Amino acid sequence: MLDHVFLSVSDIDRSIAFYTAALAPLGIVNRHDYDGKDGPPGHPDLKGFGANGRLFLWLREGVVEGRAAHVGFVARSREEVDAAYAAAMAAGAADNGAPAARAYYDPRYYAANVFDPDGYSLEFVYKSWQHEDR
Repeated sequence: MLDHVFLSVSDIDRSIAFYTAALAPLGIVNRHDYDGKDGPPGHPDLKGFGANGRLFLWLREGVVEGRAAHVGFVARSREEVDAAYAAAMAAGAADNGAPAARAYYDPRYYAANVFDPDGYSLEFVYKSWQHEDR
């Protein structure tokens, strides 16, 4: 299980606005700013996103290698996938696959894919078999 991911972004304010909007439909609404001077020498300032008491996505200003990363976010329903996709698109994402079943993985795999403003590949995914209530 992963604990956290850092993404370097070219415009920190634009990325904070984008991720705040795109992740809200998934319940990822907790934010935290980490001042790099509080860490070891050379530690970057970080902008964190998370939910349920955990921060797991951290943005830092730096060199962007957009196509080098793909990040999948868990959705609790098909409706959450649709809402996250719509929010991301409204916040400036580029389409990389509208919400639909991804039958090539599994007929129950429902997802939407976008590129964030720096070109990172994001996926909002609902896998019904991974949810106890489904």
